[in-house]
Amino acid sequence: MIPTSIARARSAWKGPFFVAFPNLAQALKNNTPIRTNARSCTILPNFVGLKFLVHNGKDHIPISVTEEMVGHKLGEFAPTRKRFSYRLTKNR
Repeated sequence: MIPTSIARARSAWKGPFFVAFPNLAQALKNNTPIRTNARSCTILPNFVGLKFLVHNGKDHIPISVTEEMVGHKLGEFAPTRKRFSYRLTKNR
């Protein structure tokens, strides 16, 4: 029996998924961040040095792209959940 919930990689013939950002050259020149909701966009080598504002469901989180990030998704660097910690006492 084959499990149906296996995450599969994207087909090689399709290539990486990315969104065509119209102002990429302008953002690199002016060092302005690109605001995006595309968390599933693959980081390409020509994104290195750019700044993105990636939406996490509530806010846009600033991200600077480095060479180590190439091949990963933008959403991996914008966490969607807050840390939770129990308070020691109710009065603090």
